[in-house]
Parts: sequence; C-alpha cells; structure tokens
Amino acid sequence: MKSRFPGLFLTLALLAPAQPYEAASYRGGLVTPPLPKPRFVLTDTSGAPFDFWNRTQGSVTLLFFGYTYCPDQCPMHMANIGVALKKLPSGIADQVKLVFVTTDPARDTAVELRRWLDNFDKHFVGLTGTEAALEAVQKAAGVPTARKTALRDGNYSVAHANFVVAYTKDNLAHVIYPGGVSKDDWVHDLPLLIKETWSHP
Repeated sequence: MKSRFPGLFLTLALLAPAQPYEAASYRGGLVTPPLPKPRFVLTDTSGAPFDFWNRTQGSVTLLFFGYTYCPDQCPMHMANIGVALKKLPSGIADQVKLVFVTTDPARDTAVELRRWLDNFDKHFVGLTGTEAALEAVQKAAGVPTARKTALRDGNYSVAHANFVVAYTKDNLAHVIYPGGVSKDDWVHDLPLLIKETWSHP
C-alpha cells in the first residue's frame, strides 16, 4: 500500500504494524493493534496536576510530544489543528482536546509553554514535568523517546516523535497523524473520529 506520507510507515513500524483500513477514509495512518491511552499525571501551565486519563474521558484526544523551540514540525502541527478546530462547528470542536507534552522542560517553562500554545488555540493543554517523568510518559504512550542533539552555537535541538496520536472515545488510538497532514485533513478527519465506534468488520 502506497502512503501519501513517505515516512509514515517507517514511523508506524516503531509502534505497531500498519494496515490499510478501507471502511473509513482517514487521512492519517491506521495502527493495528490500536495504542491504549496511557495513564499519567503531569503539571499543566497553571502549575496544577493534570490527570491525563481522567481529564480526557469522553473526548477525542490529540496527544503530541514536542517543544516550543522547534523550528518546523511542532508549530506546523499546532497551527493546522488550531485552524481546523476553528473551521468546525463548536459542537464538534468542543469534543476535541489537544494535549501538548514538552520534550524540553529546561526551556519550556509554564509561562513560555502557555504563551506559545496561545498562538494556536487558548484551549490547548500544555504539560511538563521532570526529565524522568516525561521519558516515562513517552514510553507509556508507545512513542520513541526524545533525544537532545548539540548544535554548533552551543545550543541544542530535540529530536522527538513527529506525529499526533489520536485517541477516540474508546480510549484507544487507531489513527496517528504524521508531518504533512494539512488543516483540511484535520477538518475531514475530526468529525469522523468523534462519531467512530470502530465496529467495522
């Protein structure tokens, strides 16, 4: 099966075998078996604990690991999702929660994280924690663990999983969205994810 996204199935191979899913016309990549929603508690941008499992019950939850200093993929994903949610009727958009977990807690303070996310959507949830806690959460979500890479100017970049994990209301992620997914793809897929029961044969 050819993919619209050249690196998609390489990415999926890190998680689980990918298979075509003909019953639904999703613009992301289907994951089989689906990924279970992890249980974890991190700190939100107000300094309060955020229980991911309990606070996202009954919603389509988009989970993304990244950092505010990211030059390309992180702002691209957040911008596309933010624009897509604004294009959807409020009754649909209200059933979607975006949770952004930083992979750079040293630089992504609560203030910086909140300011950055507000550029895209003030409802986006930003989470942080210790390096150890964040690494454990990435492992629990089944994504590759982020790694720092030193730059020539003495700074560093962070290599991280470049896909959004979409958990539907059954607390499983059947679809992930790699780089290259457009705002129109999200406008198309989010209503489907909200209605989805995964009862297809």
